[in-house]
Amino acid sequence: MFEKFNFTARQIDKYFNSAKRDLSIAKSDVIAEVSFRFAYDSLLKLAIAVCASNNLRVKARQGHHTELIAKLARLLDDSDIEVIANEMRSKRNWDLYGGGAMISDKETKEYLRWIENIFFKAKSIFNSNKLKLS
Repeated sequence: MFEKFNFTARQIDKYFNSAKRDLSIAKSDVIAEVSFRFAYDSLLKLAIAVCASNNLRVKARQGHHTELIAKLARLLDDSDIEVIANEMRSKRNWDLYGGGAMISDKETKEYLRWIENIFFKAKSIFNSNKLKLS
């Protein structure tokens, strides 16, 4: 699912900034479902940035979101990432393919706080790889 690839600092920075942008949208939108979707996307984009900083490029195939989540959990040494992010993935899939799922404001805010913490943890990975991201 992953292949070795040498990303430039600029490429990693673009992935990270895209993740931050989606998180910002998630935090500012007033519709819980919209916030939730952008929050989930920001987590996936953060996983891509963390993988890139470790010279790993994900191949877009069936199941690659699950693999990205698992790799992020391993790289950040946090098994809760896999559990909670897969819960989010399942809710997103149910909303997309199952006819809709209600995401409450409270639930969305809890996910957002949790994702902000994952961003904080990821910065330590970037720092250990000597990356200065904007």
